[in-house]
Amino acid sequence: MSQDKNIQNLDEFIAGLKYDDKGLIPAIVQDFQNNEVLMFAYMNAEAVKKTIEGPLAQFYSRSRGKQWIKGESSGHTQTVKEIYFDCDQDCLLIKVEQKVAACHVGYRSCFFRKIEDGKIKIISEKIFD
Repeated sequence: MSQDKNIQNLDEFIAGLKYDDKGLIPAIVQDFQNNEVLMFAYMNAEAVKKTIEGPLAQFYSRSRGKQWIKGESSGHTQTVKEIYFDCDQDCLLIKVEQKVAACHVGYRSCFFRKIEDGKIKIISEKIFD
């Protein structure tokens, strides 16, 4: 795909993404205002299409074996603002407006821990139980 070529056919673009052997593509979800990485998930072709159509981010749950809308049960939805894809077309970056939190255990970001001096440190406040 040429750098200056606009994508005319969305279905061809979605089909041309490089999915793994299970039909999934990784997606990094980032806050569109401050670039905080909120979560990592997988998408199948249908989730990619529905996310592009918007307004809410959709993913594929490997553990449940089904597609899901982020926040469908918690209300902590992600309104899609921008979608990027990498040079190899095997990873997506979804920039969203996050309602409340992305992490199901109560933190705004799923990346609320870090390894520092050989120890695990929690680096953010829990915002819900």
